[in-house]
Parts: sequence; structure tokens; C-alpha cells
Amino acid sequence: MSQTYGKTSWKRFALVMVPSIAATAAIGVGLASSALAASFSVSGMKFKVTADDLDGTNFAQYGDVVSGSGAAHPVAISAFDTASIQHLCQSVPIPVPGLGTYILKLHAGNGATDPVTATNLMIGLDSLNADAQFDNGLKTDDPNYNKVNGINIGQDAATLPGHAQGMSSMFGQSAPHAHLTNVQQTAWSTSAGTFKLPGLHLTVTSAAAPGDDAKECY
Repeated sequence: MSQTYGKTSWKRFALVMVPSIAATAAIGVGLASSALAASFSVSGMKFKVTADDLDGTNFAQYGDVVSGSGAAHPVAISAFDTASIQHLCQSVPIPVPGLGTYILKLHAGNGATDPVTATNLMIGLDSLNADAQFDNGLKTDDPNYNKVNGINIGQDAATLPGHAQGMSSMFGQSAPHAHLTNVQQTAWSTSAGTFKLPGLHLTVTSAAAPGDDAKECY
């Protein structure tokens, strides 16, 4: 879609991020607000994330590579300066020699009244399904509504707004505001300034056991 003013709606846009939480559930850890997504070696295990609703500011995205375990993984680095997430689920299968596969699963965020919140999020993802809308974050009666772009596609990645920037002359895209619903994502890495996870519940369950805790988020 070439429209850059007002609202832009993309259904199941495959390169949009939703914030996720590392398997260690790093809560409230302060990190510098610089490009952090590729600053650590990834485990080599992808994790799945779902969320009912994500509302975020200063969305930015560009291509990059994360590495670890002797391999490199092309990803879309997706970032928000701030994000509010309802009903977050994260899961990763963990093979345990001699015991089979176990599912590490995390739930947090109790809806609109008590969501997960995060700052300076950067995600290295390779797949996402969602219903997404990008806009300038202003109300239609704001006198500046038609003066501020809703989304910039093809922006130089080194000029992206907010805390996340890529390499000069590389493809990037940005929007002042993004709203995603019905999110399903796989990712290799997540970094953030802070995470607040109300209602955090984490389980490690054999994949052979009955019940939802033995299943991945999707």
C-alpha cells in the first residue's frame, strides 16, 4: 500500500513485530536505549508468542541478522519505544536428554485494565500473523492530522525515529503508532529497557502431559 497519510490497515502483515519475553523472564531490567537486538548471542531456539492486543508508539523495522550456536539467522528487527500488550503468551519447546521434550510457557497481562507494558523493545522475528493498523496517532479532528505521515515505507533504516536504527541506505519503515490484534509470532531474540508483567505465570511441563500447559501458545 502506497498511502502514507492518515490510517493504513494491513491484514496479516508478515513483517510486523509484537514484543515478547525471553525465556528467563527478565522483568524490569534496565538496559541502554540503543540498538540492542543483535548485541547478544541467541540460543538457536525460536520461541512462539501470541497476544490478543498490542498498542505501541514509534514503530520501526528493518532487516538484520542475529547469530548464535554457530549459525546466523536473517530477521526483521521490529521495535517500539513503548508498548501495551493484552493477554501475552510465550512458549518454547526444550528437549531434555533422557526425559523427552518439555514446554516452557509464560502467561502475563490481564487485559486492558492490567496489560503487560514495555519500553525500548527490539525483536528479531521471522514470522508473524496479525491484523494491523498503522497511523500517525492523532485524532481525526486534530489540526495536524493531515500533516503527519501515518507510515513511511522504504525509509532509510539509518534515519528511523525512536531508539531503533539500522544501516545506512538499507530498507526501513516506520509509523508513529501501531495497533495489532490476534497476534501470532515466532522470534529469535528480544531485548528491552523494561518489562512489567502483571499476573505472571510460568510453567515447565512435559509435552507428553495432558492439559494446556503442555502445549505451545499456538
